[in-house]
Order: sequence, then C-alpha cells, then structure tokens
Amino acid sequence: MSAVCGVVLSTGRILTQSSVELMAARGVFVRPIKRLLPRVSFTQTRSWCSDGPVADRAEVRLSRPDGEDDGIVEVMMCRERARNSLGRVFVGQMRELVSSLHHDTAVRVVVFKSLIPGVFCAGADLKERAQMSNPEAELFVQGLRSLMNDIAALPMPTIAAVDGFALGGGLELALACDLRTAAHSAQMGLIETTRGLLPGAGGSQRLPRTVGFAIAKELIFTGRRVGGEQAAELGLVNRSVPQNQTGDAAHKEALCLAREILPQAPIAVRMAKIAMNRGAEVDISSGMAIEGMCYARLIPTRDRQEGMAAFIEKRPPRWTIPLEYYIEHAVIVPCAGMSS
Repeated sequence: MSAVCGVVLSTGRILTQSSVELMAARGVFVRPIKRLLPRVSFTQTRSWCSDGPVADRAEVRLSRPDGEDDGIVEVMMCRERARNSLGRVFVGQMRELVSSLHHDTAVRVVVFKSLIPGVFCAGADLKERAQMSNPEAELFVQGLRSLMNDIAALPMPTIAAVDGFALGGGLELALACDLRTAAHSAQMGLIETTRGLLPGAGGSQRLPRTVGFAIAKELIFTGRRVGGEQAAELGLVNRSVPQNQTGDAAHKEALCLAREILPQAPIAVRMAKIAMNRGAEVDISSGMAIEGMCYARLIPTRDRQEGMAAFIEKRPPRWTIPLEYYIEHAVIVPCAGMSS
C-alpha cells in the first residue's frame, strides 16, 4: 500500500509528506471528503431549546450571523434542565455540529457560548453517569475525549465565551478552544479530584500547556475554582470583563475578538493555527520545519498577492478568493517505494 509523500499544487510546488499529513488532519484537503460527506446545512435546526422528548430535543445548535459578522458561526449550548452537562444527547449533537464545521470553508471563526444564564457547561452529567456500568463509563469518556480533540482540530480559530460556571468537562471544552473570554463572575475549575477522578477529556494535558505545569498541578490537585479575573492573570483565559446586566459580557467580548480575526487572510489564519498547534508538540527544530512548510503553502496564494498590493496601495485588502480555489487545485500524489 503506497503512502502519500507530497502534494502538487496548481503552481507546481510540491508539499512534503509531513505537511500533507498535518493539513489533512486539519481538514485542509476536502475534495475526497466532499464526495463521501456532503456539506451539511443546519439552517432548519430549531431556534429554541425544546423540552420535548429526548430524541427531538435540541441541546446544541448553530447560529450563522450575517452582515458584518458573516463568517462567524456560534455553537450555542442550551441544555437548560441539566445546565449544559455532558450527557449522551448533548455530546452526540455537539459531535455532529463540530463534524459539519470541519469542512465548511465559509466559516472563519467559531464561538462556543451558552444560552443558559449563569453557566457555560457544568461538566459531567452525574445522574446519567451513575446509570452506566464501569465499561460503559470508560467508553463514554473515551468518546468525550475524542470530541474535545475534534474541537481542538477545527481548522479555523475557536473561542469559548465563559459567562458562568465551566467546571470539569465544561472547562475541558473551553480548553479545547484556541481562545477564551470570561466574565469576572465566571467560575472555572477541573474539580474531578473532589469526585475521586482525574480530568479525563483532555484537561490533564491542555491545562498544563495553557497555564504551565506548576499552576496546573496546583489547580488539579486541589480541585480549586478560579474566577474570571484570576483566570486572566493565570493565562487560563485571554480576556476577562465585568459581567453586564444581560449576563453575556464574555460572549460580547468573544464577538469583539472574532471581529478582529475576520479581516485577516483566511488561509493565513488557518495555516498559522496549524503551525502553532503542531509546532507546540515537537522540538523547536521540528517546529521550525513545520512553520516553513506552512509558509510555503501561502507563497503561491492570491491572498498573499492581494495583501501585498493592499499594503502598497494603502487600502484594506479584499480577500475575495474562496478557500476552495486553493484546496481543490491540490492533487495528492502517492510516493512509490514507501509503505504505510
């Protein structure tokens, strides 16, 4: 079985096997995926949180603002009776929505927010978890860990707007996002050790990478909760703002941050995310090589040419070329003599 070793672009440039793998992992190559998994539209998803039967209940839904916010997509959590706790239905619906976003090139920024006042995500659904056998619980947490990895692997920037409690798995969801905003009144913590567990959906790995090992160990060992202001001081969130009367200050700040990202070149932003995420997993020398491959991917793009022209002409750039133009002009080439 031959292995992929490179990608030939319409410009003639060849990308190496490593760059193909990291770009494929982030959903950059979508042509084969489009044949197998057509783009899903959620325009008919319910616009409210239903109290009907579980099978009909919308616990997570998408919103696609238009106008100046075109390109921002909001993932809205609305499991009101259980404070957005991570139950089977909630996790299943979240997985479907996240999967649809992976290959949606119209999405520039994703904001995760709650529609439940005073809570972002309360973590595990302990009532549901108590009904599971030990093997069932282990399998469920494995699926939860996979969901957080899927969120982290979204190719566009993601922002968690924490306007309330984000505990256990709720904070792990926020940590899976690239950026976080929080209200001063928010409460965040990996409290699993107070329940006889450890963070099992990525928290034990992402928290140290976010705030440093010493602080992360202190927070996990003690199960301590921190407010929004302290979270900003620790580097756990990017921005913390006073809560407002409508209880959505962090969401408004997340939208401000998303609007700062929107004017930037979409392919450059995606490739920068790949370079940073993958580079953080390896030594500095390998990280530099990853950066070089990502940079090389941007050189032949019209976006780069437009950015330079806009600078010279002293005008805002116009990113008019869709992502599909670049993605669909790439051809995956098998490498003879190599095996997977």
